[in-house]
Amino acid sequence: MHKLLFDLEVYTYQIDFAGHVNNSVYIHWMEIGRLKLLEAIGMPIHEVVKQGIAPVLTQTNIIYKLPLYLGDRVQAQMWLSELRNASAVMQFRFYNGDQVLAAEGMQKGLFVDIKTMRPKRLSSEERALFSAYLTVAAEV
Repeated sequence: MHKLLFDLEVYTYQIDFAGHVNNSVYIHWMEIGRLKLLEAIGMPIHEVVKQGIAPVLTQTNIIYKLPLYLGDRVQAQMWLSELRNASAVMQFRFYNGDQVLAAEGMQKGLFVDIKTMRPKRLSSEERALFSAYLTVAAEV
């Protein structure tokens, strides 16, 4: 099992009236993670879309532990906790520069046929590519 690790920066436009990172930014960061995962397994989003397939979200949950501020360097971790024929559950953790957990989240995603908007099953080869990032709860 691998976790996808990537660094993020906090920019001025991401700060809300309370002086910390706005909650909507975490959803953007999760999107960055999803795109990086597709690239890491050799299925970049532009190639997936060319095949008539689109990844869509069906659920997002985020638990905020502590605020992040302008100037913070953020380390993100992402992995899959569930992989089905046409869907996956993605897990995320966001740490501040001191490696303290700032937030954790989960998203459920589904692959759909762009023309019909019906679920599109992954081939066994595609599922195998994702399996490198699949973990069970005990490994987290």
